[in-house]
Amino acid sequence: MRQSYRRGLLLFLALLIAVQAPFIYRRYEIARLGERIAETAKTRREIASHEFTEIKGIIHVHTSLGGHSAARFDELIDAANAEDLDFVVLTEHYSRKYDTSALTLNGVYGKTLFVGGQEADASDGGRYLLIPGSEETPQYAKMTSAEMLQRIHSQGRIAINNYPDRSRAENPDFDGMEVYSLHINAKQSNPFTAIPDLIWSFQRYPEWTFATYFRRNDDYLGRFDEAAKTRKIFLTAGADAHSNIGFYLFADGQGKHALGIKIDPYAMVFRLIRMHYLLPAGLALNRENLISAIKAGNGFVGFDILGDTTGFRFQAENETGNAIMGGEIQLGSGVKLEANAPLMGRFVLFRNGEKIAESGAGFEFGTFVSQPGVYRVEVYLDSLGPPFDQTPWILSNPVYVR
Repeated sequence: MRQSYRRGLLLFLALLIAVQAPFIYRRYEIARLGERIAETAKTRREIASHEFTEIKGIIHVHTSLGGHSAARFDELIDAANAEDLDFVVLTEHYSRKYDTSALTLNGVYGKTLFVGGQEADASDGGRYLLIPGSEETPQYAKMTSAEMLQRIHSQGRIAINNYPDRSRAENPDFDGMEVYSLHINAKQSNPFTAIPDLIWSFQRYPEWTFATYFRRNDDYLGRFDEAAKTRKIFLTAGADAHSNIGFYLFADGQGKHALGIKIDPYAMVFRLIRMHYLLPAGLALNRENLISAIKAGNGFVGFDILGDTTGFRFQAENETGNAIMGGEIQLGSGVKLEANAPLMGRFVLFRNGEKIAESGAGFEFGTFVSQPGVYRVEVYLDSLGPPFDQTPWILSNPVYVR
């Protein structure tokens, strides 16, 4: 009997080791990814600009205001400052009992500008991030998307469709679209691989482990490209940061935790993906100028954990003038498109959502186009290996050739 018990125990242990072996190897592979990222960073080429000041930050961040998060302002401020962020756009949920737009962070704290935005729902199923927020937001639930957007545009504010697949409104006149969400991406991960990764790899390599789950959101990008065919809009990526997901053995009502792990602390999330914008040189960074840059689409999405994207540029020029990301240019006798990146990558050019050109690995890409259209660039770091040959490192806003 005792011998059978021992055999059963040994068999169980052998099975347990066999099941975990692939994830032990994945821990090794994730460590190797970190080494490849570090090696790639050594090849970085700085791209200077005298015309623009580049700023970087995060859009779509929640705090304890309005629910959905228990995170406090001091944690958010400390994380934003520690990661040298120039700005953070919050996305507070509204409350019918108090004005979350007035109570959230607005202004400069330390080295970071905070702008209080809000998520708003319309009666026809539209859901938007409003920048900045307003005490009127609870009232918008009684309006259609068209009525709400007309109202906020009359006040000089902007609206981002930050859940494109959830909005049921017909042809709303929003200003921009979130084409990538860390939160949505994480929810789509396979729990049978994600949970072992949490056990074996996450505590030692949190950012790199998370990065292996990055996937291009074909659906959201397709929706953006369709909308951009008919009107000028901009794209963003959202961190959808909550800093409230974790597993703890002990917790109390005062928010103290012990013997556990937090999966999404602000500081870690802020290292994964960022928005970069170009301000005209000499222009001060304040709420108005940041909102203007976002509205104009003068920027790009950077998956910065894979490599600092600072310095990327995508522009167009011909005899009629020039335009940067988010800008418009007349076709004339043709337009030269040019993109530059600080690391060697593969450039993919899209026109109206269709891939029309692709480069080999390099720091620069250029081509001449003779048709009007909406042109944007994606850059891939194939040298990092799968899945980064299919997951973009950079997503540019479009240049509109008319």
